[in-house]
Amino acid sequence: MKTERFPRGRTAIVSAVTHGIGEAPGLSSLDLAAIASTRALRAIGLTPLDVDGVFVGLSDDYLSGLSLTEYLGMDPRVTDCNRTGGSSFQTHVIHAALALEAGQCDVALIAYGSNQRTGSGKLVSAMRQSPYEQAFRLARPIGGYALAASRYQALYGLKKEQLGSVAIASRQWAQRNPDAFMREALSMEDYLAARLVADPFSVRDCCLVTDGAGAIVMVRAERAKDLAARPVFVLGGAAAVWHKDITNMPELTVTAASVSGPRAMAHAGITPADVDVVELYDAFTINTILFLEDLGFCAKGEGAAFVEGGRIAPGGSLPVNTNGGGLSCVHPGMYGLFTIIEAVEQLSQRAGERQVQGARLAVAHGNGGELSSQATLVLGTEETL
Repeated sequence: MKTERFPRGRTAIVSAVTHGIGEAPGLSSLDLAAIASTRALRAIGLTPLDVDGVFVGLSDDYLSGLSLTEYLGMDPRVTDCNRTGGSSFQTHVIHAALALEAGQCDVALIAYGSNQRTGSGKLVSAMRQSPYEQAFRLARPIGGYALAASRYQALYGLKKEQLGSVAIASRQWAQRNPDAFMREALSMEDYLAARLVADPFSVRDCCLVTDGAGAIVMVRAERAKDLAARPVFVLGGAAAVWHKDITNMPELTVTAASVSGPRAMAHAGITPADVDVVELYDAFTINTILFLEDLGFCAKGEGAAFVEGGRIAPGGSLPVNTNGGGLSCVHPGMYGLFTIIEAVEQLSQRAGERQVQGARLAVAHGNGGELSSQATLVLGTEETL
């Protein structure tokens, strides 16, 4: 592996907000991103005119960096509209950290918004259909993830109840989060009785379709304490891509998180055993199992057993997706920014009933496409510097 340098702890997230989780009728994706942005800035006494680094990737606007700049009247020196699906926002944090460290900007805004629920009412894939999948009419994106789950089942004996453990843990966290979209109780009996969508997935294995927006603000570490009582420092970040279409994935049960995770943790100087809170992109229940393995929290093939017995649920030994995740809290087309926001909430001790006591280190992991683009951040409190 090539030697990498990352500005460990030299940049920090000083504001993180969500807006419009669930349903936000009458608002466009750009409206939602702009509202979240102004709220995040206002919370720390800044305005859009203070922003000179804009990082945004709206699903329905490939020029969204220009659109948000115009909408809010900003004058950025750096604009980044990089889109790698749901992992885009982890890459934005990495790029923002590098830009801040290099002095290319002083205040970086990272934002996202989507009206996917009220705008279309269904999960929409922005991926071009490959001719290999088109011939078999593979449903996108659920079909690709179902293939991965089926492969895992064949190799490691995955049980339906183990996928259910992921869905139930997410729901239990959501019940502690007043902003979560789906908070009704979910038992294993309820899970097993749910309607099948794409074998082995039922509707309870699939992410929500919601509206929602989020925004975070980043500055250099020396300024962070002037803006936030508990800034959250960016300790490490890395991204990796192996394929786009699921038919070109080298092995359906191993994702590029097995590369991005170790690289990000090496930047931060930590191991998985040091992590207090894990926020994963759980578009489908199999994601949580695969990412826990690939990020090093358990060995390959052990993830299904790892999630049993409430281990990742409230009160478990490894809190995972503490806001309820994409399965029960929010999933407005792309979820990656919300993993970062929830990690910030936990490390800032602002998570209310779902707060993980003593949380000092968090991993926020994003996934794009069909297990295609993987990006991992390690975030920490001042004590971890």
